[in-house]
Amino acid sequence: MITLSGIIGSGKSSLTDILSAELGTKAYYEPVQDNPVLPIFYKGNEIAAQKRAAGDKEATNPYAYLLQTFFLNRRFSMIKAAMREDNNILDRSIYEDEIFMKINTEMGNATDVEYDIYKSLLNNMMEELPFASHKKSPDLMITIKVSYETMLKRIEKRGRDYELVEKDPSLVDYYHRLLACYDEWMANYDASPLLIIDGDKYDFVDNLSDRVQVFDTIENKLHELGNLSDVQMDQFHTQHEKLFKAQ
Repeated sequence: MITLSGIIGSGKSSLTDILSAELGTKAYYEPVQDNPVLPIFYKGNEIAAQKRAAGDKEATNPYAYLLQTFFLNRRFSMIKAAMREDNNILDRSIYEDEIFMKINTEMGNATDVEYDIYKSLLNNMMEELPFASHKKSPDLMITIKVSYETMLKRIEKRGRDYELVEKDPSLVDYYHRLLACYDEWMANYDASPLLIIDGDKYDFVDNLSDRVQVFDTIENKLHELGNLSDVQMDQFHTQHEKLFKAQ
């Protein structure tokens, strides 16, 4: 089982899609299109920021806790299902979920009480996770690390209005906080082996050479961990050679 992590717009879903096809594995995707809370959460952030700017220092986003429990519930369900099987990829995991609630609390969008309740719920879920499957953790966590500039370009490319800083200037602070929190998270993550992909350097979506280099990096790591055999590695190398010849 491979889990992906990374900031908004880092390319998690895109890498999950192409890596799933490359490895012949099942992909699990974070719910966005069927998420009824996400659009109103962003609107709630904007309203809370306006109220605080007007002098209401206690103003919070009423949808922050709701959004995080929505995601937490979905991610718990998703990773439980994935851990019961073999050979799959998740485009987001429960292991980075606390980042978002932490930031929302720091920014005043959620209260300390809500954060404490959320952490208690998360801890209970993590304690139950090994009993719900035959795995204790992912075989490999892949993080796509990108700069603020790259993140904004990719957010603009996918065109969700509620994610655009032009529509909501308060997102500038939010995104910078996310980047800092992800740096801290990467430095402290220890639930499984971690592989960091440079999302600024490699355009694995539109550049075939970059994509193959990312594939090679991931497959070499899986081979090192004992998840891919020598025969499988030879098959992937042959597959990559055919890709370049067909270009």
